[in-house]
Amino acid sequence: MMRLQKYLAISGVASRRSAEKMIAGGRVSVDGQVITEMGVQVEIGQDIRVDGRPITPEPEKKYIMYHKPAGEVTTASDPEGRPTVLDRFRDYPFRLYPVGRLDYDSEGLLLLTNDGDLTERMLHPSMEVEKTYLARVSNELTPQEARRLEAGVMVDGRKTARAKVKILAAKGLYTDVLITIHEGRNRQVRKMVEQVGHQVVMLRRIRFGPLKLGDLPRGMWRELTQEELRELSRL
Repeated sequence: MMRLQKYLAISGVASRRSAEKMIAGGRVSVDGQVITEMGVQVEIGQDIRVDGRPITPEPEKKYIMYHKPAGEVTTASDPEGRPTVLDRFRDYPFRLYPVGRLDYDSEGLLLLTNDGDLTERMLHPSMEVEKTYLARVSNELTPQEARRLEAGVMVDGRKTARAKVKILAAKGLYTDVLITIHEGRNRQVRKMVEQVGHQVVMLRRIRFGPLKLGDLPRGMWRELTQEELRELSRL
């Protein structure tokens, strides 16, 4: 026996936290009965469905690194009809879902998996998993402004946690900079940069925890290596 949200997670439906939202939203049924409360115990063999679709545990865990291009949303579907990252994996033999999100107009490293426990570890605030972004910002970002970003700025009424900022090249009209954060607020890097008087022109995530994008071409994907999986297991 196991909790319903764990069953959904090991079945590759979503992380446990997202599964709880599905349950609360009345999207999950067990043996024909819609479940909206947490703590329900289930076991393999019961008729468990999400949005009417039968759900069974995945026999094998999969871990995919994808170089998301700008112009794709990080959801299973989009009410506006825009392309989603999962459109690329419609023929993949396992259900996958993204670990966290990248903005529609951002690109870079996106991890997709059917391992709900890993997703929970990667996203839980207490883990403080670092994410590094290569950002091209408008005009010249000064060392003083970089230090302000590192110390934290006010975004949506709350001060951001300490960050790491490294200026790579200042060209007058733009500056290339590396920004490392461990929070996961909506459009956080863009809003941080706006607070010091600049605009993000291009944003690419190049590292997520121990995973590095490297030279993976935009729009392409690959399975994680055994060494990468070992590094993730240490989280």
